[in-house]
Amino acid sequence: MSNAVATSRTLGEATADDTALSWLSNAPAPEIIHDVTLDDGAHCDDLDREVYCLQGFPIDAIGMQEVMPRLLAAMRPHSPYLLSTPNLNFLAASQSDAGFQESLRTSDLCPPDGIALVWIARLLGIPIKERVAGSDIFEAFVTRGKPQRPLRVFLFGGAEGVAARAAEALNRNAAGVICVGWMNPGFGSVEEMSQSYIIDAINASGADFLLVALGAAKGQAWLQRNHHAIRVPVRSHLGATIAFVAGTVKRAPTIVRKLGLEWLWRIKEEPVLWKRYVRDVSVLSGLLITRVLPLTFASLLARARRAVTQRKCRIMVTSTAQEAKVSLLGDVSAGDVPALRAAFRQVVKRTDHLNIDLSGLTDIDARAIGLLMMLRKQMISKCGSFILSDPPASIRLLFRLHGVGDLLKHPTNFESHYSQGGVGLLRSDGPIQVDV
Repeated sequence: MSNAVATSRTLGEATADDTALSWLSNAPAPEIIHDVTLDDGAHCDDLDREVYCLQGFPIDAIGMQEVMPRLLAAMRPHSPYLLSTPNLNFLAASQSDAGFQESLRTSDLCPPDGIALVWIARLLGIPIKERVAGSDIFEAFVTRGKPQRPLRVFLFGGAEGVAARAAEALNRNAAGVICVGWMNPGFGSVEEMSQSYIIDAINASGADFLLVALGAAKGQAWLQRNHHAIRVPVRSHLGATIAFVAGTVKRAPTIVRKLGLEWLWRIKEEPVLWKRYVRDVSVLSGLLITRVLPLTFASLLARARRAVTQRKCRIMVTSTAQEAKVSLLGDVSAGDVPALRAAFRQVVKRTDHLNIDLSGLTDIDARAIGLLMMLRKQMISKCGSFILSDPPASIRLLFRLHGVGDLLKHPTNFESHYSQGGVGLLRSDGPIQVDV
């Protein structure tokens, strides 16, 4: 990065001509990544994701070998793609910060980063394959084979001087990743960090991957605020990854990570983190007592009952002049997801206003709720409306134990720019019933 010019002023001191940033003046123009070998799983929409609801947000039951093709496919220039890697800190923050929680619900991929989340998932019977840490994802890009061209990354955030050191390290040992730019935004607000000249500089870099390190809450808020303004296809807040690459913080040895003790190593490396871990563990303890353990017991009973009764789920789709209505009847579980997915996909194509009637629902598991969360995300993406209506008391309790009770309280409404021309609705002379 010898040809780069860097400063470390706060955003309050920066101007459009003095942007407190650095990028390579000779960075090549953006180009499509051609060295990607993709399987069918790389081209999936939200309804195809194997998502489970874990205490209020979605978790993808996916391993590293599946994450890489999806991210590489997303780097082909098209829609913005937000990767979130939830850990215990994300779980704790999402319980009191609705905006932060929403950033996870609308993310395009949420593999479990924290070992605590893996343990909770296994306790609840959620088939999480492995922990997929954000830093491991980035390292996999750095060390991958001999690509036709390296992945271009832009570093945004980190402590003073850390992004510059990380950029130098990446470009000195250029292999799977090169750094085409970095910026130290200082300690400004999300609004100050969202000024047009900053976004323009990031976009001008031609990066494939925007790596953000602003602190979890601020980083997710900044990514949400600028989701459509940023033209870098894949973006993610990966926390300490920049420091690991720069060498200012040593990452835990592999054996420590496998034992689930990386958090203890982090405290050794950064003692200031102990307060955060104490706070996060306190939140986790409360969740275990009030939600996770009761939900574990309820899930065991539900699985036992389904094994005996073999009660099938039924779907009934109707339409009115205002909306399409999908009624879920009976027990809905992971085994019903393929049929539900097919029905939901057809409905989403034909309506901007969707009502999921829960009045006939008798049970629902984490996988089925995860699918409903992805259905809601699809409606958000098309600026439609989504409501979960008329849940009986037992279903309200289950949603609360899963951490998504708020979805029953308030409909998700979005003003569609197609609404002036009328809304295309599912047409039927009467109810359509599908047995799953």
